[in-house]
Amino acid sequence: MNYPKILEEHRIQRLQPKSGTLRIVMDTDTFNEIDDQFAVVYALQSPERLQVEAFYAAPFFNNLSTSPKDGMEKSYRELHKILDLMNRTEIPVYPGSERYLPGPKTPVESEAARNLVERALASSPEDPLYVVAIGAITNVASAILMNPSIINNIVVVWLGGHALHWQDTREFNLEQDIHAARVILDSGVPLVLIPCHGAASNLKTTLAEIEAYVKDSGVVGKYLYETYRNCHPDHFAYSRIIWDISTIAYLVNDQHTPSVLISSPVLSDDARWSVDNYRHFIRYVTHVERDPIFRDLFLKIKP
Repeated sequence: MNYPKILEEHRIQRLQPKSGTLRIVMDTDTFNEIDDQFAVVYALQSPERLQVEAFYAAPFFNNLSTSPKDGMEKSYRELHKILDLMNRTEIPVYPGSERYLPGPKTPVESEAARNLVERALASSPEDPLYVVAIGAITNVASAILMNPSIINNIVVVWLGGHALHWQDTREFNLEQDIHAARVILDSGVPLVLIPCHGAASNLKTTLAEIEAYVKDSGVVGKYLYETYRNCHPDHFAYSRIIWDISTIAYLVNDQHTPSVLISSPVLSDDARWSVDNYRHFIRYVTHVERDPIFRDLFLKIKP
């Protein structure tokens, strides 16, 4: 696949933190876990920084779905449920891919991928569209394969894989669709990569904390509390990672997610990282500050 060539100085400029309001779309497997719901709410409750233009339902396949298509459809319904609770039904939700990429150069057409192409083409390098991805990145990769020129007008912020020093990168978002992950890493699209274990895994909380600071925060607070409470049979000495909010935290205040520029890593077939220092730069989050991020989230959920 021939991707447009972005000058490295321009890519680096696009990967610098930007002031003002950012236009974003969110690509999420919302029914797969409980942290997607927190991330969706966090984004919607951060209008001082984020203008959410659309949501895309991402595919997933595990014990909560019977197929990637079923996972996507459940995520689509969950997104509508959250938007109904928050009275934000003016924001469109698009169904995404029903399967993972069948090969490295073959997109999976969907309403989500087509809408992303449309929105990206209406954007510019000076006012890029930020694509926040917190699931298998099939929809985003498909959009790039459908129209590679969109990499000139977007910045992808993806929670995917584990830290480069981890023994492997067999992480759910990444490993579901290796072909799609490689498109994101190899295409040259400006990318902010947030590792799960080794960075976002700092974002743990407990039922007691959610009960104290979220439960009584209106209808959506109650929903998030019940979602957390129902995720595990026994909450004694138990905490859970809410790592999807790391992507929103990066965009809201990058001081809480320190990062560096590195060469885009190479992804092997068995989901391991290798390094080629001659590849293009990406921004790589090295650490996530747990307390200020949860503090910001809890305050914003309050009615």
